[in-house]
This record gives sequence, C-alpha cells and structure tokens, in this order.
Amino acid sequence: MISADMTGHPEHPALRLVMAQVNLMVGDVTANTALVIESARRARDEFGADLIVFPELTLAGYPPEDLLLRPGFQEMVDEALLWIRREVRDIYVLVGHPEQTAEGRFNAASLLYDGDVLARCRKRNLPNYSVFDEKRYFVHGDGYCVAEVRDVPVGITICEDIWTPEPAQAAAQEGAKLLVNLNASPFHRGKSGEREAAVADRARETGCPVVYVNLVGGQDELVFDGESFALDQRGETMVRAPTGCDGLYPVDFEIAADALRVLPGLIAPRLDADASIYQALVIGTRDYIEKNAFEGVVIGLSGGVDSALTLAIAVDAIGAERVEAVMMPSRYTADISLEDARAEAEALGVRYREIPIEPVFNAFLTALAPEFQGTRPDTTEENIQARCRGVILMALSNKQGRMLLTTGNKSEMSVGYATLYGDMAGGFAPIKDVPKLLVYRLAAFRNSVAAVIPQRVLDRAPSAELAPDQTDQDSLPPYAILDPILEGYIEQDLSIEELVKRGFDGSVVRRIATLVDRNEYKRRQAPPGVRISQRAFGRDRRYPITSGFLSAQLQRGRPI
Repeated sequence: MISADMTGHPEHPALRLVMAQVNLMVGDVTANTALVIESARRARDEFGADLIVFPELTLAGYPPEDLLLRPGFQEMVDEALLWIRREVRDIYVLVGHPEQTAEGRFNAASLLYDGDVLARCRKRNLPNYSVFDEKRYFVHGDGYCVAEVRDVPVGITICEDIWTPEPAQAAAQEGAKLLVNLNASPFHRGKSGEREAAVADRARETGCPVVYVNLVGGQDELVFDGESFALDQRGETMVRAPTGCDGLYPVDFEIAADALRVLPGLIAPRLDADASIYQALVIGTRDYIEKNAFEGVVIGLSGGVDSALTLAIAVDAIGAERVEAVMMPSRYTADISLEDARAEAEALGVRYREIPIEPVFNAFLTALAPEFQGTRPDTTEENIQARCRGVILMALSNKQGRMLLTTGNKSEMSVGYATLYGDMAGGFAPIKDVPKLLVYRLAAFRNSVAAVIPQRVLDRAPSAELAPDQTDQDSLPPYAILDPILEGYIEQDLSIEELVKRGFDGSVVRRIATLVDRNEYKRRQAPPGVRISQRAFGRDRRYPITSGFLSAQLQRGRPI
C-alpha cells in the first residue's frame, strides 16, 4: 500500500503513468492490439513508465456499434487480450475492451501485468442520449474497481462513470489514492471545458488526483479531440495533452503526507473556439478519407464561401496533391465566381479544371421539352442544373477513385435548401453541421493562418446561381435571423412560442419550423459529415420523416 516514506521527484517519481492518447480503427482489433503493444513497450522503454492507460473500448475502437453483436468479434477481442498478456512485460497496462460473460456484455477495462489480469472494471453508467446508444449493447457493471500499481491503490472508472459522484466516491472509500478514467468522449463546441469542470468536482469530492485519458481521431460523424489531462486533488489542471494529437503523455506522482501528489507537467493550451472547430473538421475529414482508403477527393468549386471552406479543409486534411477542384459554370454563373474559384484553387495549390454544364443542361431541357410544354421555368430547371453537376462530379469520383466531398452547410440542410442527387451527392459532408454564420467565421479564421479565400467571397451575398440575379435571401431570411432560429429549434428543442418570446417574428419562425420538419427526407439521404454541435443531424437528431405533429399543433394553436 501507499506509505509516507515513498518519496519521488520528476526524475525518479513514486509513480509514472503514461496517457496513451491514440487514434484507433473501429473493428480492426488486430491493428488496435498491435498499437497497444507497441505503445506499452515505448512507454516502458522511452518514458520509464510504471503504468500506461488507454481509452475506452480500445481493442474494439469506439463506437463499435453492431459489430458487438457478431460472435466472432468478441472472440477476436478475447484473443487480443491474450496477445497483450503474452507480449508485454514490466509495465502495467490498463486497456478498454468489450467483455462477454454469462451475465451479459460489458463495457470493461482490464489491468494487466506480466501476463496476469490483476483487475477488471465494468462501466455502470451507460449513456443513451445524443450520439450514444450503449444500452443497446451493454449491461450495467459496478462502475469501478481498485487495484494496486507499484503499491499505489488506483481506482478505475470508465467514461460516463466519472460524470456522477458515486463511482469515484466508492473507489475512494475502498482506499484509492488515484482515480483513472478511460474515455471515448467526442468533440462538440465547448466540450473540453465541460470535461475538466466535471472531473474537477470528482477530485475535490474524493481528495484524489484524477487522470482522464481520451481517444483522438475521426470515426464517421464523430471526432474525438483527445485533450487527456491530470488534475490534482483540488481539481487544478497539472497536465494536459494537446488537442487532436495522438501520442504518449507522461504524468508523474510523488508521495506527500501519505497522499499521492501530481507533479506539474505539460499543460498544452486550449485552442480558441473557431480554431478547435476547424481542427475537428480537418480531423474528421482526414480520418474518413484515410480510414476508408480513398486515394483523394474531388470537390465542386462554385466561387462561394461554402465550397471555398470545404476545399481548405480538404487540403489541410490530406494535402493539395490529393485534392481536385472542379468549377462547372452555367449561363447564370457570374464572372467573379469563376475568378474567385480559380484564385482559391491556385492559392491552395490543387488541380483545377472547368467543365461547363450548358451542353448537358440543354440536353436535359431538350429531352424534357415535350413534358414541360406550357409550363413556366421554376425550381425544376434549377434542380436540373444542380443534378448535372452532381452527375459530372460523381463520374470523376468513380473514374479516379476519389471521394466526392459535398459542400452544403447546416443552415441549408436544415431547411432543405439543397438538391437531392445534385449538390447533396457525395460521400462525405465536412461542413454539414456548420451553420452559415459559422462558415464565414471559420473562413476568416483560415485566412488568418494564410489567406486562401478571396475577401470578396466573404463580402458578397451568397447565391446558388441557378437563376438570374439569385441570392439565398430570395428564399430564406437573412442568416443573422435564420441561424439563431435554427439553433433554438433544432439544438435546443425550443417551441415556436418560446422562439417568438425571444423576439423572432412568429410567421418567420413557423415557416422555418415547417421547412425543417418537411425536409427530414432529404437529410436521411445526405452523406455523413463531421459533428461539431450538441445536436447534429444523423446520430443525434432522429425525427420521423412522416409525421403530422407540427401541422396538428399549428392547427390547434398550441405551443410546440
């Protein structure tokens, strides 16, 4: 057990723990296990570590979803644990994994040393909100265990269990002098501060320092931003790993008055709000491309801010040599749009080509002329233009083995200001969860690093350029009004009455709410995209396509 005569300092600490902030591949148990073994050996040999801690469900990757339901998957995990036990010596390894027993399947973590399983912790608090669906797969465990590492009693908890007081307090009551928490905590705006504040409460309540180890990398819509950290017993941050960077980060402890004290170490600065969001978009886009083995990407470049931001994200994610930009002008494309698209491509150093859609558009109009006879041009002809572009881009994607990135933002996706099989066509949507006003802020942020988006792209009124002199504001309220309404209605679940009380015009709010609900069918057919808010379309917000709720409530005059 811990004793007062154990002393240490940074060169010879009483305990040296390494936080393994790693980027994993969901389902690739073999590769994940090899990374665990390599990292453990490095922590032992390069850092002199006593203990290395990995994130939640490391061997499976997070979230493994219905892979957990395949019997062969658990067999691979069990074999992986045996592999680690055979291959790693002289260092304690704490690793997350699924566990199947006669009692059910658990979200578990095992403490291994020299071939032995010293302890196993099972997650108690199974999140079933937002993007989480753990009750579909796991049964509740006890939430903590206490095991000795170099004579130090360590309380082990898993992710959600640190957000409530009971598991940490139970571990402390069992004699733990250090709390360690394994996580797969996804990014959203402001999340890092929320984590440290919650964990600081546990440190102060128990009087124990806490080490919080988080996953890093992109997995489909989710981005894990890392920022693993260690807090002292007062809840003060003593060590923080960088945002978005995989690596091994040591935390040293010494004994003082029969307690374990965290020694000061690296405290990586937090990124500001726009920088952290931009980094998340880059990570999510990069890992979706890389983990799905695409050679590169193709993007339809319009000369507008959305495609310009998407292009910058793609280049920052995988490099200019793997990105191709295509401008597809029509009879309605302004000269400045062509000029700005060329300037964006040149500034970012990507391959650029122009393919006019006029011949294709005319061919469609000719083929449809008998059916359209006697009708006036409307959104049908506008959508045909968008679909001409979608066909061209998908053809290039197929021929070159490059994934097509779509360029639509959250404001457009919310109200259906997008064309199915047109500008919505593609494999991944980097800015799908980014409202229009934030698009402008992120573009300005990227320009502050290096100017790659012409200023007039940020200054001019946005337009789909599918009709003469068209602007977005012909169909939508100004984004300064639209975005706050959408945030309230979608992300905060506010009713129409509540939004009106906030000062928004009732007729505008009702119209926007109707557009949001009517366009669920489009969003169901949209590609996945990076989640940066607390309520993104897809995993977060699961609304029925066919629903009479909105119209029924409006007809009855009831608040929603």
